[in-house]
Amino acid sequence: MQNPDPLLHGSPVGLGRPAGPRHFVVGEPVAPAPPAPEPVRSLLVPTTGSAAPSAFRPAAPPAPGRAFGLPAGLPAPEPETPHDAPPRRPRVLLTLATALALGALLGSATTGLVTGLSLAPEEIAAPAVVDQGTGTTTTASAAQRALPSVVQVRAGARGGSGVIIDANHVVTNGHVVVGSETVELLLDDGSSVTGRVLGADQRNDIAVVEADLGGARAAALGRSAGLQIGQPVIAVGSPLGLTGSVTAGVVSAVDRSSGSYPGPMIQTDASINQGNSGGPLVDLSGQVVGINTAIATVGSSGNIGIGFAVPIDRAADVAERIIAGA
Repeated sequence: MQNPDPLLHGSPVGLGRPAGPRHFVVGEPVAPAPPAPEPVRSLLVPTTGSAAPSAFRPAAPPAPGRAFGLPAGLPAPEPETPHDAPPRRPRVLLTLATALALGALLGSATTGLVTGLSLAPEEIAAPAVVDQGTGTTTTASAAQRALPSVVQVRAGARGGSGVIIDANHVVTNGHVVVGSETVELLLDDGSSVTGRVLGADQRNDIAVVEADLGGARAAALGRSAGLQIGQPVIAVGSPLGLTGSVTAGVVSAVDRSSGSYPGPMIQTDASINQGNSGGPLVDLSGQVVGINTAIATVGSSGNIGIGFAVPIDRAADVAERIIAGA
């Protein structure tokens, strides 16, 4: 059956190059101008000529017979006349002796306390144990869970990545499979199968490939709605044809507007390069939270740490519609 989607007809573009991701070229960053220096006020008064009025004027002298801090009309208090008193006994030696005695006493007590602490058994927190059967907490364990579900997509002279969502379907980017009705899927175990492109959504850049995946593990789909800025994530795919590559980073933003996409995108600093297109963005629990799709560049540069992924909540809805309409 010929696919009715006009995006999936035509000749492949490029020769031997991995497809995508889409590029958003931004201008060269411009350093902000330094702030203007504050004007310097001179406190000097000219010695010749008429002096300009100064912003710093001395306070007016107090009225005669009036002391600072006293109500008007009250005379200033007279200085107190010291009374004759016998000289005080010097306390320097007494104070020093007392300090030495107290220091010796407290020093012995403190030494005993510190010695007691040093002899007590050291309490060290036990490292967190990762339960591979229930969840993951590191990038390594998240990668181990995600890698069996990631495939390399070969569409003629183009190549990208994809993620298995069920026993017979792979989600990838539309710009990876555009112009192809069938593609080759290279599985994690090294085997390859032929898949049929069911359709693609141009605006969301999501496509679905149907194939007999031979019991390959499907990825666990998470929820992108709960992502938080700074949350660790990994990008899995085949950049430059290097199958099963993993890069790590964090979620940089959760509602970034990019290009002509109809909804917000996930921004990440996990490295995304040509060939990563269509691969999954995965959290540390091993669940797919996005489909890696685009990067921002400056001029003709490559990855600069600003990548974008279609949130999995939207990508899954688009994939379901494509499968239902095929």
